[in-house]
Amino acid sequence: MKKLTAIAALPLLAAPAFAQVTGDAAAGESVFSQCQSCHVVENEAGEIVAGRNSRTGPNLYGVALRQAGSLDTYDRYSDSMVEAGEQGMVWDEANFVPYVQDPTGHLREVLDSRRARGAMSYRLRDEQEAYDVYAYLVSIGPELTEEQQGFLMDASEMPAGGDS
Repeated sequence: MKKLTAIAALPLLAAPAFAQVTGDAAAGESVFSQCQSCHVVENEAGEIVAGRNSRTGPNLYGVALRQAGSLDTYDRYSDSMVEAGEQGMVWDEANFVPYVQDPTGHLREVLDSRRARGAMSYRLRDEQEAYDVYAYLVSIGPELTEEQQGFLMDASEMPAGGDS
């Protein structure tokens, strides 16, 4: 009986995570075509979920709430990206959206350093498209853990680049 109750509660645990994503995942799928020349979304089984087999940028599978600059299968992060991650920056919507609109500018703000630089040269100029791409990546990524869901809810109260 306890297993059945726990299984029945799983959808309720996932709901708060998606409540914090404000973009349109279907629109984000279309916009992601602009990202696929550098990024792939490849799951743990090695299946390409989105994009092509491009490896210029990091794999975006599971990017939601991942610590910035921390994917161990990618070794071309800028020093600033790694530092931002070490200081607590995670890929929540509040960091993802401004970063993809102005990578270097966002890192400079997060690190409070004019010397900070991002390695990504492409920008999504339209803010709504940035929200949509984030929603799309969340929708095709792995299910968020209970801890991640709690963080997502807490992150809605923190400023971009949070001090966590």
